[in-house]
Amino acid sequence: MTTTPTSTPIELVVFDMAGTTVADEGLVVASFLAADEHAGLSASDADRTAMLDYVQETMGQSKITVFRHLSKGNEEQAQSANKEFERTYSSLVAEGRCSAMPGAEDLFRSCRDRGVKIALTTGFAKPTQDAILETLGWQDVADVVLCPTDELRGRPHPDMPLEALIRTRTTSVDAMMVVGDTASDITSGVRAGAGVLVGVLSGAHDRDQLTAAGAHHVVDGVVDLAALLP
Repeated sequence: MTTTPTSTPIELVVFDMAGTTVADEGLVVASFLAADEHAGLSASDADRTAMLDYVQETMGQSKITVFRHLSKGNEEQAQSANKEFERTYSSLVAEGRCSAMPGAEDLFRSCRDRGVKIALTTGFAKPTQDAILETLGWQDVADVVLCPTDELRGRPHPDMPLEALIRTRTTSVDAMMVVGDTASDITSGVRAGAGVLVGVLSGAHDRDQLTAAGAHHVVDGVVDLAALLP
């Protein structure tokens, strides 16, 4: 077992994907722009700028939830935009435009060596998540792979970390570490009662945003997490 600074044995690490363990070269923004063009979410350059600001602010959250906000409650428009987003993102991923973050695969192996379970979570729909896992060859990396569904709310809700904890039979929330690059990742971990919350600076949000959300540690990237898993 691994020990946290509070001497609590860590049994489970819940990792975000894009921006944390996966480098995607700006594909999220590119896919939002494609969704906007397809569904007509913005009517002007100013609208588009405001949309992208909101997208940046809500990075890590369920994409359909973001589109429902951007469409001002127009469910048909939100669903159309979300489908185009997922289609575009999956297509770009299939072209090989994503890769493992430096140190991510070594960290997964390190967790395995220590008997620590791994969960991979995302705000993307399952087909997009599956496309990323297939491109990276990560189908067997994690003990649990989760994304938002009708029954499982996305971030910043606590559902995915808690579901991971239940499925892996982790003994307590104190034995769970949540790792992500957005305030939503950290908030989700806070609400789930995770014993350790780690923000990484390889993605959407900066140190101040991650700390304000409740991160106990902020590191440059997952490659630096080994120091927290002695």
